[in-house]
Amino acid sequence: MSEISIVQEHNLSPEQARAAAQQVAQRISAEYGLECKWDGDVLRFERSGVEGALTLEDQRAAMRIRLGFFMGAFAPAIEAKVTEKMRKVFVPA
Repeated sequence: MSEISIVQEHNLSPEQARAAAQQVAQRISAEYGLECKWDGDVLRFERSGVEGALTLEDQRAAMRIRLGFFMGAFAPAIEAKVTEKMRKVFVPA
């Protein structure tokens, strides 16, 4: 099993951070067929072979993704895409 961990610092209000997290969730759920659900300040997502969470904290968002054997082969590409998306939505230009 592969694990991806991404931390993105930000200066957003809690409401803005939640909206940014929702944008990331919509993108990854559409691309990878994930079911997403909020549990307090934690956005949990899963599908067969993939599970993870995006946790909102003060001034940072931390994502953990666990990939099953088959999806593990795509870990570098998944990590690059998710890192870029998080950077774009949590650190607006």
